[in-house]
Amino acid sequence: MMRVSDGANLGDGLSYSQEMVLDDAYALTDDADIQRLSIVAATNGQFHVADDSFQGTRGRQIFLDCVATFMPPSGDTIEVLILVEVDEDNNIAEIYGAPLAPFSPKIDYVLVGIDHQNAPMRLAQLACVSFTRGTRITAASGEQKKVEDLRVGDRILTRDDGPQEIRWIGHSTQRAKGEFAPIMITAGTLNNSADLKVCPDHRLFIYQRHDHIGIGRSQLLVKARHLVNGETVTVQEGGFVDYFQLMFDKHQIIFAEGIAAETMQIDTRTRGILPNDLKASVAEHEHQHHQNYEVHESLLDRPNAAALLKRASSK
Repeated sequence: MMRVSDGANLGDGLSYSQEMVLDDAYALTDDADIQRLSIVAATNGQFHVADDSFQGTRGRQIFLDCVATFMPPSGDTIEVLILVEVDEDNNIAEIYGAPLAPFSPKIDYVLVGIDHQNAPMRLAQLACVSFTRGTRITAASGEQKKVEDLRVGDRILTRDDGPQEIRWIGHSTQRAKGEFAPIMITAGTLNNSADLKVCPDHRLFIYQRHDHIGIGRSQLLVKARHLVNGETVTVQEGGFVDYFQLMFDKHQIIFAEGIAAETMQIDTRTRGILPNDLKASVAEHEHQHHQNYEVHESLLDRPNAAALLKRASSK
């Protein structure tokens, strides 16, 4: 965990915004360990700890408190989403920090900003599935169009519903570090026609003809981050990356570089990225059907997961 190494709250751990003091310096403790907190968005706008989360108490409510900005001696800045878990009596049970870039041990990080206004936007950018500039998307005509050349109203080939019009396109430029560093899936790894770069939580659709993974079903959604093997699937850190989000009236599976991948899912987490004129008019996507396809990380915890999925989907 992180504790204040110098300042007004000396010795205290990471807390919520009202207790944090600007210019306090924080450092990772010797026993600091990264564990994933998974949250689900309810239809009433609340967040809860997911059943498969490695942290937290399943089902408890989670509040997005703020974005805290820290500065190391190098002068860069790192943003941390601060989330608060409450118990059944609405008392604070746990406080979590979700860094958007890595922290290093034995370095002091000075708290230089606390932002409540943009916290939903940063969460949305983190939660949105995104394609990188140059990714070729299959249009309804069969033409391969670069994602940056697409326009609202263009008809795209979907797996489940045939040609569908794009409802909205989002674009942001991020530092390619930590949670915003894209995942590169090299050409041929999953029968993709060219290199495919997507955000870490972007889910790819796999149809298994042979169940080499041992999941017990033929249709799978697999997060790109869970396929990283350091060889054919790698994390691409460094510089900046242009991310594009494609939204349809429904959550869809489309084709990118020849393989199936999901589009942006509208829910409580991602709604913050939409323009104000769309927020009120766009309904949350009914996604339970696709959600049932997702493969838990533990089943992919093997160095040859990508190779097994390629074999499973080949004729």
